[in-house]
Amino acid sequence: MRPTHVNVRTTNDRIAAVLLIGLGLLGVLWLRCLWLQVVSAPQLSAIARAQHQATQPLRASRGAIFDRSGTMLAVSIPVPSVYANARQVTGKREMANRLAKMTGRSADRIRERLERDKGFVWVARQVDHTVMSPLATMRDEGIGVLEELKRFYPHGRMAGHLLGFVDVDQQGLEGLELTLNGVLKGQDGWRATLRDAKGDLLIGPWTTQTDPVDGYDVVLTIDSIVQQAAEESLAWGVKKYHAKGGSIIVMDPDTGAILAMANAPSFDANKPAEAPADFRRNRAVTDLFEPGSTFKVVTAAALIEEGRITPEEPVFCENGSYPTVARHVLHDHRPHGALSFHDVVAYSSNIGTAKAAQRLKPDELYRHIRAFGFGQKTGVDLPGEVSGILSPPSRWSRLSPFIVPIGQEIAVTPLQLAVMTAVIANGGFRVRPFIVDRVQTPDGRVVRSHAQAAPVRIISSETAHTVQRMLVSVVESGTGQLANVQGLTVAGKTGTAQKLEPTGRYSHSRFVASFVGLGPVPDSRFVIVICVDEPRPLYFGGVVSAPMFKRVVEQLAAYWELPRQSAAGIAVKAPGSGVVAKWP
Repeated sequence: MRPTHVNVRTTNDRIAAVLLIGLGLLGVLWLRCLWLQVVSAPQLSAIARAQHQATQPLRASRGAIFDRSGTMLAVSIPVPSVYANARQVTGKREMANRLAKMTGRSADRIRERLERDKGFVWVARQVDHTVMSPLATMRDEGIGVLEELKRFYPHGRMAGHLLGFVDVDQQGLEGLELTLNGVLKGQDGWRATLRDAKGDLLIGPWTTQTDPVDGYDVVLTIDSIVQQAAEESLAWGVKKYHAKGGSIIVMDPDTGAILAMANAPSFDANKPAEAPADFRRNRAVTDLFEPGSTFKVVTAAALIEEGRITPEEPVFCENGSYPTVARHVLHDHRPHGALSFHDVVAYSSNIGTAKAAQRLKPDELYRHIRAFGFGQKTGVDLPGEVSGILSPPSRWSRLSPFIVPIGQEIAVTPLQLAVMTAVIANGGFRVRPFIVDRVQTPDGRVVRSHAQAAPVRIISSETAHTVQRMLVSVVESGTGQLANVQGLTVAGKTGTAQKLEPTGRYSHSRFVASFVGLGPVPDSRFVIVICVDEPRPLYFGGVVSAPMFKRVVEQLAAYWELPRQSAAGIAVKAPGSGVVAKWP
């Protein structure tokens, strides 16, 4: 039997190969350890910290908004929001359908979020409190609930155009919520701590925290009762006359404080997305229109202030038809012969006003128009205000001196008309309107108060009182009789302005009906401006807007307990008579 020979060389080669492979594997492992411990150490440490440490934002509470008497108009309230660990959720389609039924949100949108490769995604923010109980049992499925703040407007539609609204993150988007965002939003804080394997926060000595600073509260000049009265009257008038929209402003003539500012159409600030942008526009400061006959207040004041006419002086009104220049003919809505200038205003004669205005040089009339605040912003603390349109005399046509005095070739806002009316009501001063009275801490400490701008005298008190007497006659026996309030002496001026067609010509079917009023005379407590856009089928300011003025004043008289009295103390000149109005 031959002895077995072992191939020692082959065996040694195998052993060497195994050793080499082992050494290679050890080298790879060593290189991997080197990579993890040295090269990737900062990144891996960051991941570890992210897994075991948590930084939680502590949201500041947005400040509340109040009216002048302390009625809350806007406040932030806690509501639940649903989130998910998308990596933990299984059966994403089924989960999305379950959450959609519970929250009322889109299942497709929820599923899209659950399919993201993220440890935290929002599922539905600011949902109803009723979902908290069923969602509490879904923690192990990767679903959780956080408490957030949601803006709430207790009165819904009331003052929505003034207040505006915020987004889901409590950032102001429109209205006062936008312009006062820096004051209201406060400063968020944060909390840094550890969390366990389930992601629950572990509060202990290792926790560091910076507390949030809540936003300031804001107190407005708005009076909720007056605002409600204005909105009710506006809604009534817009519905009755099938109007496209409108605005009402109630203002203190002595200070410029805005007591109410209503617009139609309206919207619910709690549901701004449900209203088109056109409904959310604050027409009182953004919309321009030709003022028409309400502008005759400025023309009358300029003529009297410059001493070019007296209330008793007669003006021949051409029996209702007056050729001016370039074959342009002025008309009155009713023909008149000779009228005193007092009656020209009371009856709102275009011809009488235009003829009297020829006694003023264009530069003089323009100077008075600017002094009343037209062609420039009023400076109100509201967003979106426009300056209007007023061309200098160098750009006037030959026709302009006849039609600018009756409120054509000029565009104004309702708020500018309120400033104009306040000049007549307060004895000749132009005031700056404002709506923010003060800013204060949640405990009531005043941080900032409204800095009252010094009133600017633009006409004498005698001129203001003379024009005021004319405007009393407008209500007592002129074109504004439907604004008469029993037991109160009020004054006002009607206006009916044609809108421009796209061709540049004046429309014969689209009008703006307006009324500017003040009272009680002679110590006026309020001015009210009412503008109604495209009323139908009636469109005269004395028919459409004057009754709306009366509705507001009657409610103010009851609310403020204004003394009702006869007008015996004031001998108001009646149109066509020789009696001159006298104040007691």
